Amino acid sequence: MSGIWRYQSTSIPLRLANAGAVVALPLLAVEQLGDVAVGGFLVAVALFPSVIAAPLVGALLDRMRRPRLLLIIGGAITAAAYLFASQLGTLPIGVIALILAVAGFVTPAYMGGLSSFAPDNIEPVRKAYAQDALSYTIASVGGPALAALAIPLAGSARLAMVLLAALAFIGAMAGFGIRMHPKAGTVEGLGRTIARGMTYLVRHKPIAIVTTAGTVSQIAGGALGIAAIAISLERTGSEASAAWIVTAYAIGGLAGALFMAIRTWTTRGPVWVMGMGFVATGAFLLIAVPALPVGFTFAAVFIAGLFAAPANAAMMLLRDKESKPNVRSQVFTIGAGLRVTAAAVGAAVAGLIAGFDAGWLVAGMAIIWILSGAILWFFPNPPARTGVIPVQKGPQAP
Repeated sequence: MSGIWRYQSTSIPLRLANAGAVVALPLLAVEQLGDVAVGGFLVAVALFPSVIAAPLVGALLDRMRRPRLLLIIGGAITAAAYLFASQLGTLPIGVIALILAVAGFVTPAYMGGLSSFAPDNIEPVRKAYAQDALSYTIASVGGPALAALAIPLAGSARLAMVLLAALAFIGAMAGFGIRMHPKAGTVEGLGRTIARGMTYLVRHKPIAIVTTAGTVSQIAGGALGIAAIAISLERTGSEASAAWIVTAYAIGGLAGALFMAIRTWTTRGPVWVMGMGFVATGAFLLIAVPALPVGFTFAAVFIAGLFAAPANAAMMLLRDKESKPNVRSQVFTIGAGLRVTAAAVGAAVAGLIAGFDAGWLVAGMAIIWILSGAILWFFPNPPARTGVIPVQKGPQAP
């Protein structure tokens, strides 16, 4: 079995299920209870614990002799939680919320945490993170689409949740075949392991810069859905085009990720790719600021999405290059948790200012993306920012 197949057969089903639940849970709440607010509550309960648990899960992955077990357990718990959630309307809301919260605490194992082990399965390391970015992009596009299509085809949001549970279970079982080599380092208390990881994240300037830029960019990313609705209402008089705007960005991201996974498109260093990727995303979004026909908006957002995947892959490559082995999983899980939080903040802020002209909202998003790219200018290693990086090999198979 090839390393790519081994890795993607685990990562894609788990991440598809996670992304699909964000859509399926509110639809299930409307179907069974007639209350979308309950769906929003359940989504928040499922997502928020991952932010809190990220340092702990990362520390466990850094310490465990068999980190693969945590991945498998996390996937199995997620599958069970989605299966229980499918019984909304039969089981009490509080019980389902509690089970989803438990699943949320193990989510970092297969989101940010799994990313830190991509080079154990795929080499060179640049290709490993290109494939990981492809996995995230497929999930972000396919998860919501799968949930939305499954409901009319199956005739019930309950069955959509069962399908997502099955996907999570498939990913968990595929985890038995994935390579996750234990990290090198001395054995110490769990508290000290977490403290060391947090300290490294703050004090090691390259990681601090990459984490800050990646987090700031997600403020704009989180605002995209609200901005799409505002543009659609303002320029077409209906919210119907909003989904197509978001889809255009997602398809652009998928196209960029596929191209990058197939071939190396630049020999520039990862700092340059990450910084310029964010800047280009913002620059093309500026095209969508004027009140032009909505087709121009689709095109601008699609092109902006093309640059997002290379930037995100470069971000993960930098996390790997600049992290010591005994804190690497924490760097990935905490970074992912901060990006989830930033996206939530972006969505909340966009919702508060959605009454203003949609062009201003898009301009604000574009500026945030450009600023996040500019943060990379402060990266302390100029050769990595502008030079050519050598081909790197991941750990050899046992």
